[in-house]
Amino acid sequence: MALTGLKENALKLILFGGKGGVGKTTCASSTGFYLAKEGFKTLVISTDPAHSLSDSLGQKIGDEIKDVEGVQNLNVLEVNAQKALSQFKVKYEAQIKKIFDTSTYLDQEDIDSIFALPIPGIDEVMGFKTIVDLIDEAKFDKYIVDTAPTGHALRLLTLPELLDEWIKVLAKMRWKYRYMVETFSGKYNPDEGDDFLVEMKKTVKKIEGLLKDQNKCEFIAVTIPEDMAILETERLINNLSKYGINVRQLVINNVLESTGCGFCRERKKEQGKYINQIGGKFSNLKITITPLQSKEVKGIDALENFKEFLFR
Repeated sequence: MALTGLKENALKLILFGGKGGVGKTTCASSTGFYLAKEGFKTLVISTDPAHSLSDSLGQKIGDEIKDVEGVQNLNVLEVNAQKALSQFKVKYEAQIKKIFDTSTYLDQEDIDSIFALPIPGIDEVMGFKTIVDLIDEAKFDKYIVDTAPTGHALRLLTLPELLDEWIKVLAKMRWKYRYMVETFSGKYNPDEGDDFLVEMKKTVKKIEGLLKDQNKCEFIAVTIPEDMAILETERLINNLSKYGINVRQLVINNVLESTGCGFCRERKKEQGKYINQIGGKFSNLKITITPLQSKEVKGIDALENFKEFLFR
C-alpha cells in the first residue's frame, strides 16, 4: 500500500515522526519530491536540532528558505528555534516586562534577570510558531515537517499546552493588577501587556486547531521492523492520540527483500515476525512498506528513486 490523501487541497501540514534513525528525513524529503512533481508548491522543513535534511539532499540549507537545486516547486528550510526565540524576545520584550513591572514587587534589575532566563520549551514553541506563521503567509501549497526523534517531536507537538499554562500564570498576575486598579480607581484601561496575552492565546489556539484538524494536518509515523522501534512507535501514537492528534498512516522502512543467502533468509524471517506484529498492533492504520536500499538514500537521484516506493 502507498501513502494516500496527501494531494488533497485542504491538507496543508504533513509531519513525519518516529525513533531516531528509522528514515524520517528520507520519507519527508521524498514526499516533498513527489508533491512538487505533482505540481504543488512545497516547503520541506526540518525541526530537528541535528538537521539531517541538508545531508539528505546533498546541499547546504540553513534557516532561510531556499530552492532545491534541480527540482521545480520544491523549497527547504531548517528552523532555528533559538533564533526564533531571540526574535520573539526582541518583539515582545516591552510587553512582557510591563506585565512583571505592574504585577509584581520586582525592581527593574530583577525583571531584566527573569527575562533573560530560559523558559523551558519556549524556544521549541517559537520554532513551531515559525511554521504556523509560514502557513499563514500561504506562499506554499504543502508544508512537510521532518521532526526530531520521538521525545523531541512529542514536546514540539504538545507544547501548545505548556505555552497555555505559561500564559495562564501571566494572565493571573495581570488579573490581580487589574483588580487593584479597578478597586482604587474604578476603571481599568488595557495596555500592551494585555494585548500580548491576547495575541499569545490566539497563537496557542491556532497551533492546537491546526494539529487536531485531520483535514489540514497529517501525521505519518515511520518505523522499522525491530522490537525497540515498534515499542517507541506505539508510545508515540498513543501519546499523540491523548492530545487529539490521530495517526492514520505508518511507513515500515528498511524491509529486506532479498533471500539470496543464509543471512538474508534469517534476517527476512526475523523482520517478517515484526511486520506481522506491526500489522496486529496497528491494524487501524494504512501501512506502507519500503525496502532496504543497497546504498544510503542521499541526493536527488536517490530520493527520486525512493519516492517510488512510498507512492507506487
